[in-house]
Amino acid sequence: MSPLLGISFKLLSALSFTLMSAAIKLLAARYPTGELVFFRSFFALIPLVIWLSWRSEFPSALKTSNLRGHMKRGIIGSTGMFLGFAALHLLPLSDAVAIGYAAPLILVALAALILKEKVRVYRWTAVCIGFLGVLLMLSPHMKPDAFAQGLSGGPAIGALLALGGAFCSAFASVEVRMLTRTEKTGAIVFYFMSLTSLLGLLTIFLGWTMPNWQEFLLLVTIGVLGGLGQILLVQAYRYGDASLVAPFEYSTMIWATALGWFVFGEWPAMAVVAGSLIVIASGIYVILREKQLGLLKRETREVGPSRST
Repeated sequence: MSPLLGISFKLLSALSFTLMSAAIKLLAARYPTGELVFFRSFFALIPLVIWLSWRSEFPSALKTSNLRGHMKRGIIGSTGMFLGFAALHLLPLSDAVAIGYAAPLILVALAALILKEKVRVYRWTAVCIGFLGVLLMLSPHMKPDAFAQGLSGGPAIGALLALGGAFCSAFASVEVRMLTRTEKTGAIVFYFMSLTSLLGLLTIFLGWTMPNWQEFLLLVTIGVLGGLGQILLVQAYRYGDASLVAPFEYSTMIWATALGWFVFGEWPAMAVVAGSLIVIASGIYVILREKQLGLLKRETREVGPSRST
């Protein structure tokens, strides 16, 4: 255990995922969501295979006794990725990231309903307060005329897509919690990325855009950043205690706000900032309570919290 190293890996992981999201937002107006999902997933396999080979775990780490579980996790996680990428096109980067913070709160409720984990009044209270923060974050986008554009776009649709992505991420985390009982890190990540690549590739029949060389390299970079972020996430929980490392996930808000300002000229509304602070505080409390109850140790022993994006 090396707490400083674990925190460093977690911060680098958060930065990698945020840079990936910013690159997706840059390309989202010109490329179909399915094409972005394919590049993000397929090229994420490159750093994963290199990492497993370096650890002398390839291909042995890919053995599985629960292919059905991988399929379930893959379909749910892929759906979340599609929703999240679509939301990035319609929302400021920081808003999309902040709404995604609802996932750990949703996970508490799902763990109680699906995994039959005992959730006491303290965590339920934190979840309820956190959802008030989510509603506050959604409020700038839910004006009376917000849905005037219908399904064709607009921040209101983007906010709902981001929230749907958070629900999928929470469901995927439930599947990850069950998979970690029998499956290795390599298998969990490999089968997820492989299935998501396939689902993204199938959308080619709906029409893809042929990239130029510069944008092709950026598309490949999106995948590499996603794979690198996942590896750094695993290493963070390998070297740092979960209750110490997990709260640094919220550093993504700092990166997203900075990139949103410098790259896209965006700045989050005060309601989004206030709501995200409430959600972050609730999320940190849930993390500490789950660690106290021994739940985080079980989930992060192998793969850390699930990242659908």
